[in-house]
Amino acid sequence: MTTTTVRLPEELKARVAAAAARTRTTAHAFILEAIAEKTANEERRAEFDAHAEERYTRVVASGMTIP
Repeated sequence: MTTTTVRLPEELKARVAAAAARTRTTAHAFILEAIAEKTANEERRAEFDAHAEERYTRVVASGMTIP
């Protein structure tokens, strides 16, 4: 595992600490989970966009649409 430094504003750091405490986890684990969740959401969005682009390309190539 690599190390990355993230600079957080004090207010956000306090919010993260409070949220982590409410979920009975560490701030580190909370941040890792948040990053993983955001990354997964973006990957799903990219897959959706690629699929939509592929379908649109097929529609344009075929000229077949629903009036």
